[in-house]
Amino acid sequence: MIPELKRELVSKIERENILSLLKIGKRLDGRTLLEQRPLKIVPNLIEKADGSAYVELGKTKVLVGVKVSLAKPFPDLPDKGVFVVNAEFNPIASPFFELGPPSDYAVEIARIVDRAIRSSEMIDLEELAIIPGKLVWMLNIDIYAIDDDGNLIDAAMYGAVSAILSGTLPKVEIINEEKEEIEVIKEERIPIPTRDFPVSFTFAKIEDYLILDPTHMEENLMSGRLTIAINSKNNICTIQKGEGGGFKLEDVLRARDIAIQKADELRNKIANQIALGSRGEESWQKILEG
Repeated sequence: MIPELKRELVSKIERENILSLLKIGKRLDGRTLLEQRPLKIVPNLIEKADGSAYVELGKTKVLVGVKVSLAKPFPDLPDKGVFVVNAEFNPIASPFFELGPPSDYAVEIARIVDRAIRSSEMIDLEELAIIPGKLVWMLNIDIYAIDDDGNLIDAAMYGAVSAILSGTLPKVEIINEEKEEIEVIKEERIPIPTRDFPVSFTFAKIEDYLILDPTHMEENLMSGRLTIAINSKNNICTIQKGEGGGFKLEDVLRARDIAIQKADELRNKIANQIALGSRGEESWQKILEG
């Protein structure tokens, strides 16, 4: 949840300005109601991570890292690997974030991203099994907010997906399966196995207006939030409503149609930026150059 304090910061003049623009189909930053902000992705930014991505969605910035480690499988899923999504929002990203354990908002975003990846079966968990029932790969997907100018959900989602798609695993050779003896060859890497490419779209309801990709200011005014994740078959794999306000059935159906309509274009945009990715210092240079 976004703290109530944030809502009190919107003056009457700012509110009236936003609403007057919405009436003519415009927003403060010049976008139409159903237009996303520019998206920039720099993969492989963290050289020592097994996968990473820096994302700018407008002025919202997040960094996502993936680290792989050896682990025991869950007893009820002996032939599948494991992944965990965590989100951490520190005061550097917003004065409304506090030090300490993850806030409810950070936990909510981590769960949305986790559910979208899990429900779409993006990661081929069976391919993460090294010795079924005994040894598997575990992926830790960590999301860090750097600057919150609204819609951290989609920025986090795009970052997680990009970090996974650009991530790699060390090659493993099994020496003795019975004794669980393996050799991890860190110098030889293979892509993290995937079989889907989910993307998400977050909508905000401000009075009777439905808008896509809300900014920080627009989040202050929204009565409700709706996130829809779409898999590669253009089916809904996750849907999450937040902020308490209600959505009419026609709003939900309209948001669904818009998300499906825009999904392939967004996937292509993300894939193209991942394909241009470099590692380490070269990636940092891309950020510095804007």
